[in-house]
Amino acid sequence: MRQAPGWQTAFMTVGLLHPGAMGASLGAVLVDRGHPVVWASLHRSRATRTRAERVGLVDVGTLAALVERSDTILSVCPPAEALTVARSIAARDFTGVYLDANAVAPVTARAVAATVGEAGAAPLDGGIIGPPAGPDGLTVLYLSGDRGRSDAVAQLFAGGPLRTVHVGDTIGAASAVKIGFAAWTKATSALLLAVRAFAEAEGVVDGVDHAWSTLTPELIDRLPATAAGTGPKAWRFVGEMREIATAFGAAGLPTGFHVAAAEIYAALADLRDHDRVEIAQVVHRLVEMPDDV
Repeated sequence: MRQAPGWQTAFMTVGLLHPGAMGASLGAVLVDRGHPVVWASLHRSRATRTRAERVGLVDVGTLAALVERSDTILSVCPPAEALTVARSIAARDFTGVYLDANAVAPVTARAVAATVGEAGAAPLDGGIIGPPAGPDGLTVLYLSGDRGRSDAVAQLFAGGPLRTVHVGDTIGAASAVKIGFAAWTKATSALLLAVRAFAEAEGVVDGVDHAWSTLTPELIDRLPATAAGTGPKAWRFVGEMREIATAFGAAGLPTGFHVAAAEIYAALADLRDHDRVEIAQVVHRLVEMPDDV
């Protein structure tokens, strides 16, 4: 079992849970920086295996082996699974740094930290904003919690295309930044798609398009890209919208915006991983969505 690494980052081994598009991009940055990155292929899909192999991750097979090999564990998974994943790590007595970088409410981030912390790990909160990390340098990893741990994780990525920003010493602060950003960007995307579906249902697409082109032409331009960009990932956004609703409720704010957005994305879940999604596909699913979604 690896012990807490004392925040020395040279040749630090990072365990990655799991190499989806975002996770694999972070793994690639770490590999390029000279850090061994391990992952566990058991029960993962062929697409996940391909992504991991492409960026040079080391397959150790099982979660137990990953825990044994890792100094730091980075969790990048669907938000609804964040606490379950943390429990699986805690059950294996991991004592290194556990960075939860999932799109979860601050209250969930604190529950994750408590879960792994009680088992002996050193928790750190993270929130990722931007596309998968790449040479454009647009992706930012926000960090909060113990400053020494935060600085050590930042050092892992230093010199690469992923930027890191420490936003506070309290677990949940980084998650709050992520939630605040996604509460606008992804909820407005869901609203835009719903408005198009409404116009289709009422037979007034041409009229709405005329109004948009006259007063808000940016919405006409945004619509196809929104369908193409959100459709294949809508299944992931369901949990994220629910986490945002939880966060808003905890702050005494209305939750309905994001509960509705979760329903919109749930209706599009069967578009998962489609290579190309057109607005007509999205509209069809929204117009026909069942009342109990």
